[in-house]
Amino acid sequence: MEETRDSSRPWPRRALYAALAALYLLHNDLWLWHDTRLVLGLPVGLLYHVVFCLVTAVVLAALVKWAWPSFDVAERDELPPAADSGS
Repeated sequence: MEETRDSSRPWPRRALYAALAALYLLHNDLWLWHDTRLVLGLPVGLLYHVVFCLVTAVVLAALVKWAWPSFDVAERDELPPAADSGS
């Protein structure tokens, strides 16, 4: 029986999906809407979104690495070519 990357370790996939849901909920920073402080020369709301984008990029890269469905390239190459459309 062939073991795929998806079934071998389900915990990273579930954790990454949970992180994705948390990022969805944290995207709108309503608590910083009227905060006028500057941090590192940026408004605190803008800095929040800079950090949010960096964290989101890391989570999406991890999703591609550990939760992307795997397929066998050799199996795909063995398929017959698609029928010509007649043109």
